[in-house]
Amino acid sequence: MFDRFKEEDGGEMTQERKDLNTEESVGTTTPESSSQIGIGELMGKRAKLEEAIDYVGLMIKNLRDKRTLLEKDIEDESVDIKNLKEKLQKVSQYIDEENKGIQELASKRQQVENEADEVGSIINSLREKLSGVDRVIDDEGSRIKRIKESRDSINE
Repeated sequence: MFDRFKEEDGGEMTQERKDLNTEESVGTTTPESSSQIGIGELMGKRAKLEEAIDYVGLMIKNLRDKRTLLEKDIEDESVDIKNLKEKLQKVSQYIDEENKGIQELASKRQQVENEADEVGSIINSLREKLSGVDRVIDDEGSRIKRIKESRDSINE
């Protein structure tokens, strides 16, 4: 990251320092006085600091861009989550309605079952009554048969 600010042989900063020293030598009439005062080194340091400030500014800009992207991503996720929450609420509402419908169906089935039990009771009651009628008819048939037999035996 800060590789370009490292001072290595043959590196950028070494090359820049050589360039600055060459410019100072060419630009000034007394190269010894500038090196004694150290203005060339000071200018080199200032250049390094300016580069470092520019680099930090670029890092800040990149961080802002990343933060902006993160904010956008978070907002997108928030919208997606809200949409999912709404869908889940609708599903929950549907499930509640279906459960209510199932309860109503269970109640109706219970009513039908009760009516079926009543019909079964009525059928058993009618069956008993029919059995009673059948017994009366059989009894009467037997009496008539006996009477007829007794008449036939008297007539003979």
